[in-house]
Amino acid sequence: RASPSPPCARGAGLDGPSRVWSSRALRRFLRGSVRAQVRRSCSQTPPRGFRGAPDRLLLPPRGRDAWEIENAFALGGGGDCSFVPRLQADCVLALVYVEQAGSGKAAVNCSVHLSGSSPESQGVISGAVFLIILFCFIPVPFLSCFVEEQCKAFPHHEFVALIGSLLAICCMIFLGFADDVLNLRWRHKLLLPTMASLPLLMVYFTNFGNTTIVVPKPFRMLLGMHLDLGILYYVYMGMLAVFCTNAINILAGINGLEAGQSLVIAASIITFNIIELNGDYRDDHTFSLYFMIPFFFTTLGLLYHNWYPSRVFVGDTFCYFAGMTFAVVGILGHFSKTMLLFFIPQVLNFLYSLPQLLHIIPCPRHRLPRFNHETGKLEMSYSRFKPKSLSPLGASILKMSERLRITDVHRGVDKDGEYVECSNMTLINLVIKLIGPTPERTLTILLLMIQVGGSIVAFSIRYQLVRLFYDI
Repeated sequence: RASPSPPCARGAGLDGPSRVWSSRALRRFLRGSVRAQVRRSCSQTPPRGFRGAPDRLLLPPRGRDAWEIENAFALGGGGDCSFVPRLQADCVLALVYVEQAGSGKAAVNCSVHLSGSSPESQGVISGAVFLIILFCFIPVPFLSCFVEEQCKAFPHHEFVALIGSLLAICCMIFLGFADDVLNLRWRHKLLLPTMASLPLLMVYFTNFGNTTIVVPKPFRMLLGMHLDLGILYYVYMGMLAVFCTNAINILAGINGLEAGQSLVIAASIITFNIIELNGDYRDDHTFSLYFMIPFFFTTLGLLYHNWYPSRVFVGDTFCYFAGMTFAVVGILGHFSKTMLLFFIPQVLNFLYSLPQLLHIIPCPRHRLPRFNHETGKLEMSYSRFKPKSLSPLGASILKMSERLRITDVHRGVDKDGEYVECSNMTLINLVIKLIGPTPERTLTILLLMIQVGGSIVAFSIRYQLVRLFYDI
């Protein structure tokens, strides 16, 4: 169906090149056209087997309307975190949105202006604001060099570190948004942070190049006081970037959790940097604060809109953006081990999830807790499979986890009793198993309290137990 002619600044119609479009009128026209297209897409019958899973979106055919969607989204990008509610409709222009079923989330092909629906991938707005702030901040650390009398030599290594860090974060935001739109597979999610970390590793190689570590006390009899890891140190830094991005991504799925845990980690790193400003590595921690302070406040603005009941969802874009930001300050700030201490809940969740992540036990694509419409509470989600499909290692892990009561296993499921149901191995499900079905807001608060507790343990290890391993 042909779209109406866009309004112009001097009247409606397209009578000739002399007509000048008003940007506000053009934007209003594009929004209306996109919404009309989305309504037509919603009215279409979903393909067979479609149940509203997050990895199934109905996309309209390409053509004039697709061109309008792309251009309208380009016009609506950017802005401050306060623009999150204003840009909800703009995310629909890219067909990135989800509909809330009660308090649970299920991705469907409905626009945000319809009842009960919220835009996804709003982490791209937080990331864009973060980049704009730091782009404007680039000259600030080097203001003394604009006055010839005060500038002895331009600090090229600091400038390269700042630009390389921004490049790595910018790449990760772009790749994260591509994941939200294209719904990439897990093996691609491991590859993307590796590619985005290459600028970061090159900056480390050109500016520092130091791959020697201090050996902990218990191993000095075997390895000596210092050990040069060589290329293995770069492998470690690349794996660190992959872990930070995906660790937040797999501990997610309920309102406010992704932004909340990132906010707690950022606050912990800022506190650590401020404490260490009086130490020998003042410049490294000052560099970290350049990134962490803007990240903290942009995440705080995002959390305001993502808190239960969520008006927007952050998407994989924010998880990748947050993880890469933490990896940048940890690597170039030279406190990667301390930063990993602030990831204690994420490390525990990763270790607990490892049997499913390695597909030793069958793993569904999404392991979000299940929302019970009758009680309004979140319950454990399950993975269903046949016992015969398990390897001997998988069967042993399943028995051990059942005996330790860290998973809930139902045997003889289905009419024929051929299937087994195992609760998905995530920290979210484990908390639900321990305390029972829980309202989403309460569950988020409990998980964030666990994150805060992890940071308290991290500070205790860093400033107390560290004496058992290093000379300080």
